[in-house]
Amino acid sequence: MTPLTMCVMQLASPATSKMFTRILTSALIAGAAAGFAAAVLQLLFLQPVLLHAELYEAGELVHFAGASNPAAHPPIGFDPLRDSLSVVFSMLVYAGYGLILVALMSLAEEKGAIIDSRHGLLWGLAGFVTVQLAPGFSLAPEVPGVAAADVSARQIWWFATVIATGLAVWLIAFGSSWIVWGAAVILLVAPHVIGAPEPEVFTGPVPTELGALYAARVFGVGMAAWALCGLFAGGLWASSEEASQ
Repeated sequence: MTPLTMCVMQLASPATSKMFTRILTSALIAGAAAGFAAAVLQLLFLQPVLLHAELYEAGELVHFAGASNPAAHPPIGFDPLRDSLSVVFSMLVYAGYGLILVALMSLAEEKGAIIDSRHGLLWGLAGFVTVQLAPGFSLAPEVPGVAAADVSARQIWWFATVIATGLAVWLIAFGSSWIVWGAAVILLVAPHVIGAPEPEVFTGPVPTELGALYAARVFGVGMAAWALCGLFAGGLWASSEEASQ
């Protein structure tokens, strides 16, 4: 029997098929639910800030020191088509995150880790740190109209930071020596020591207070969504295991 045939037979085995179904089901349901929650939070808390910033970007509002704020409470401005697409896109994105999260959970379970809703919450928070908090530490979320570095350079730095942070979090969680934990610290710090790409000049018509509010809300919404994703994924994974026994 050739190695290829053995590999195909192993993938087609009932145990492997069952594991794949568990991963897919848990991830898609958890990710879609978390993505829907994230979309609702974004529409309620992020979209008004973005619409407010777009008024400055378009020149409809002008910011200068000491000026009053005529748009302190701008209308939310719901658009059925746009907002529906935002909800669908958010659910798809978090479904992808859920697949990664549940796949890692299955690997950790093989190493003896307990996977349930309570531990899933910690996994979700670890995902938030990896994907949003760590990159945002040096490359903060931006509102429209502010100066920014080249998109390609920022994407490369973001992906490198996410990979380094993800490895660091895994080493911290499952490492068993100071050498491993020291390597994790280096991985955590290195992207920020190198530094994120920055524009040569900081310019833009949007008030800094609006940018700060947007960044804070991005992190808040992201943390809530990731926590829900981990909570649902861990609970569904544990339930599917109990059902299979």
